[in-house]
Amino acid sequence: MPNIFNIGLGNDNPAIRENAESDYISFWADQAKKLSWFSSWEKTLQWNPPFAKWFEGGLINASFNALDIHQKDKGKKPAIIWVAESGESRILTFEDLWIEVNKFANVLKSLGITKGDRITIYLPMVPELPISMLACARIGAIHTVVFSGFSSISIKERIEDSKSKIVVTSDGGYRRGQIVKLKEVVDEAIQNLDFVKNVIVLEHTKEPIQLTSKDKLWGELMKGVSSECEPEKLDSLHPLYILYTSGTTGKPKGVLHGTGGYLTHVHSTFGWAFDIKDDDVFFCTADIGWVTGHSYVVYGPLLHGATEIMYEGAPDYPDSSKMWSIIQKYKVSIFYTTPTALRMFMKFGDHIPNSFDLSNLRLLGTVGEPINPEVWKWYYMIIGKEKCPIIDTWWQTETGGMMISALPGIETISLKPGSGTRPIPGVHISVVDENGIEVTPNTKGYLIIKKPWPGMLLTLWGDDEKFKNAYWSKFPNAYYSGDYAKIDQDGYFWLLGRADDVLKIAGHRIGTAELESCIVSHEDVAESAVCGIPDNVKGEVIIAFAVLLDNVKKNSELIKKEIFEKIRKDIGPIATPKQIHFVKKLPKTRSGKIMRRLLKAIANNETIGDISTLEDGAAVTEVQTAFNNLLESINEKNN
Repeated sequence: MPNIFNIGLGNDNPAIRENAESDYISFWADQAKKLSWFSSWEKTLQWNPPFAKWFEGGLINASFNALDIHQKDKGKKPAIIWVAESGESRILTFEDLWIEVNKFANVLKSLGITKGDRITIYLPMVPELPISMLACARIGAIHTVVFSGFSSISIKERIEDSKSKIVVTSDGGYRRGQIVKLKEVVDEAIQNLDFVKNVIVLEHTKEPIQLTSKDKLWGELMKGVSSECEPEKLDSLHPLYILYTSGTTGKPKGVLHGTGGYLTHVHSTFGWAFDIKDDDVFFCTADIGWVTGHSYVVYGPLLHGATEIMYEGAPDYPDSSKMWSIIQKYKVSIFYTTPTALRMFMKFGDHIPNSFDLSNLRLLGTVGEPINPEVWKWYYMIIGKEKCPIIDTWWQTETGGMMISALPGIETISLKPGSGTRPIPGVHISVVDENGIEVTPNTKGYLIIKKPWPGMLLTLWGDDEKFKNAYWSKFPNAYYSGDYAKIDQDGYFWLLGRADDVLKIAGHRIGTAELESCIVSHEDVAESAVCGIPDNVKGEVIIAFAVLLDNVKKNSELIKKEIFEKIRKDIGPIATPKQIHFVKKLPKTRSGKIMRRLLKAIANNETIGDISTLEDGAAVTEVQTAFNNLLESINEKNN
């Protein structure tokens, strides 16, 4: 299997990069003109580090760009094909979506919501979620979506910080055949929050709920409401949404995104990366509670008038063939998912995806974390049948949209498994050392962004100082991403995980992502996670957990020996774990990410903390048992 893949979609347009490199400000102005503005801006960029004002004075509306502009030519075209894990489905055309958004915007206005008010949305993955977001955008309200797996404490923090006047929720949502009682969680969260005037409840599961004087039913509110609501003409800098980053410690940060710059960035990157065509069916598996869902489930596809799949439920329920059956049934042509999900699918074996017709796929993508080269190759061969380009995208909640990615929509490029390739046109990214000096090729360093870009966050909600300190204090006038990376001799970027997710072994710093990727590259391993435990001599020693592929026949002790040898050869003896333990599953969030902080807590005998987003509590029990057994064996050897 080669390590470089020369594949693309034949859309070479070198002028795009040339224009971006010669004058990135004029370049972004040209991209912004592809949106529909009520009036043009006075200045493309006003840069007062670290605050950027893009397209200042221009008037625009996100809802108008996502829906109104498509009504003439695409009104009858499916916008959202909603699929539930039960097999239930709904189709909303662009006209259907436009009518529902207008009506719900009028509902919000009837409840006293005006421009600048905040609305918290706590809904499952149903069409009413993007309808709520676009209705807020239509009237200039600021939406703050909370992932439907969060606990009442987490929701309360976000409602309290944003001072939301209305919470939009549901009686419940579906997950692995069970009903998650969302309304009960909201009731607990808003106790003593007098500024919350109303709770709008969507009757989705028909689960019995208790109604209070604040509660209003979605269905009742929408009866007889006008389907015409003029979109507000909003300044480009008007806040579109707050999205809270769920840090492992401390208060979550409210990332604030504006309208004109954010829409320009998302519109551009969605088209460049996915080479979207009118007959495409796009499927991004992200939950809208995270930024990927905002940018590439709601705004990106709708800005382009694309048809997309929206899925409610677990990706492997009722069985591990769920994703492939959806791709086959709806003839999905573009599939965008996480490396974690792919590692899970790999574990189930090649025979499952091979039993489905995936021939409509023409482009694949990954998001959320670096993808291991072995997983990349599996994705390319088994899912893409060696004919689909894979875009491995790097970006963050704070960046608004993709920052590093292959871009089949505008250029053919050689793909290297595990590399995100190059920055998108119009952004300036470097890898530097502790002193801010650019490192030599293939040297690990800190990934920074040197100049402003349209999708960047405006600030942190209500906390400019924290915004400065969190992102702009480590390197002068440069955005610090918090990620390690390296650039190879061809200018390709390789993401190496979080800079703060590092083990320090005998004075040597070892990135967890680098070590986990090495373990997963073993032919029998599907997933891995590593953490450190205190050691009197070395400071920390490494403990590794691994999930083996199904039906592995080889002796586990032999596999451990092979993994140890591989780590010593690929990384070095210093990175050798004290012990490797095989488990059937790792603790993951409902969005599919491994909860590494939970592993750390277990390893260091600390309080586990909030696990409301945990997918399966049995995984915690298994890891705890494995770790206790491991400690006992270590103690026995020491004695």
